[in-house]
Amino acid sequence: MTTSTERRPRVRLALPPTRVVAWILLGIGVVVAIVPFVWMVSGSFRTEADLYGAPESLFPGEWTIDGYIRIWTELPFLRVVLNSFIFAGLTTLLCLLFDSMCAYALARMRFRGRKIAFWLVIATLMIPAQVTLIPVFVELFNLGWLNTYQGLIVPRATSAFGIFMLRQFFLSIPTELDEAARIDGAGHLRIYARVILPLAKPALATLAVLHFMNLWNDLLWPLAMTSTTEMRTLPAALTLFGGQHVNDHAVLLAGATISLLPLALAFFLAQRYFVQGVAQTGLK
Repeated sequence: MTTSTERRPRVRLALPPTRVVAWILLGIGVVVAIVPFVWMVSGSFRTEADLYGAPESLFPGEWTIDGYIRIWTELPFLRVVLNSFIFAGLTTLLCLLFDSMCAYALARMRFRGRKIAFWLVIATLMIPAQVTLIPVFVELFNLGWLNTYQGLIVPRATSAFGIFMLRQFFLSIPTELDEAARIDGAGHLRIYARVILPLAKPALATLAVLHFMNLWNDLLWPLAMTSTTEMRTLPAALTLFGGQHVNDHAVLLAGATISLLPLALAFFLAQRYFVQGVAQTGLK
């Protein structure tokens, strides 16, 4: 039996101030991230007059698919999309292969000059890609590889960032697994293929998404190494609709919307490994 002197527990209905501030900041971040995306997609369905008349509007006043039609008719659309997939896809696979092999050597093999080699790899991260563009262009010209698939892919087939990232992940894998494999007679190649790579799926998936995203969106490299529209990737081909004085914004926004779809698909397919790889890489 209760009495009036007993205190009843208080029910807190209001959120703590820190939680309210956190939700406000989260909402602001979501708006900042989503609004440009919505404007880009809606702008691809707008006319030039509507776009210039009300550029701040998030939704078209007059719907049209003229931008998508012009991309299909004025560009060899299927060819440039195929070029983008060949360039980004094959280069990503080669990067994963060469980066993982180099990272394995730096993380697991003992040889003289290993630390120096690692620091040289890290030092290349400080060199802007624009600095090496002209020397690489001259070498590709001498090889006759300009305006070819091998000229696009081979110079980009490895990445210092990928080597660093995979090396840090490989260091977190216990070396006892290597020793157990050596007892069974496995060499470095078998340990790399059967032990290290299966355990490094999160890091490999993360690196694959990052490489594919950067290569798919790359504009300067395909634009400099190709001279015909039939060999250009989608971002480089879209430069035909932009000039010094006139830009066809509807077509450019339609192309940007189309180019976003493979990146979104790649992220959703690898998101389970992506977050895990980012969280685990370098923790040791």
